[in-house]
Amino acid sequence: MKEQQPIQDEMETGVKEELENVDADNVTDAGTPEEDVQEQAAGDQDQVLEAETEKLKAEIEEHKQRLLRTQADYDNFRRRTVKEKEELGKYASAKLITELLPVIDNFERALGSVPDVPEAASYAKGVEMIFRQLEGVLKAEGLVPMESVGTPFNPEYHQAIMQVESDEYKEGDVVEEVQKGYMLKDKVLRPAMVKVKG
Repeated sequence: MKEQQPIQDEMETGVKEELENVDADNVTDAGTPEEDVQEQAAGDQDQVLEAETEKLKAEIEEHKQRLLRTQADYDNFRRRTVKEKEELGKYASAKLITELLPVIDNFERALGSVPDVPEAASYAKGVEMIFRQLEGVLKAEGLVPMESVGTPFNPEYHQAIMQVESDEYKEGDVVEEVQKGYMLKDKVLRPAMVKVKG
């Protein structure tokens, strides 16, 4: 049995040397197949993570752009709403004043046709006072009559009903005002009906 011991020791020593040689060969090579698989898996995982990162960055950018567009739309809506409210407040009385314009026209016609009779003078003076009071209220709301006679014809302010001959005015000037035009603040409420030199 004692003889077996040295043989067994020699065998173990030989196996150890072979294992050391194999380990030394593996160290000089690129690595064991297990290490290669792990490195390749890590590389694939990095590529997958990079692709997912890029995809998420693109989604974030898309959401950011959508948010910016939504904010811009909201700002535009808010500005438009404020402007509409201002316009509504500024011209709220336009409909009522438009309906009162024929009343003003009738007042002017009535005052222009007062007979020269002493009894009618006091009556005419009372009607004129009422008319001036109405004019004052409308002027406070921003109603202003347009002066058309002698000015060049402008389709934004005038409505031509006929052309006439006149030596007093230049070609294209308003010669006569048939119906008075009115402005409400900076907006034409009713264009003047005019005769234009042709």
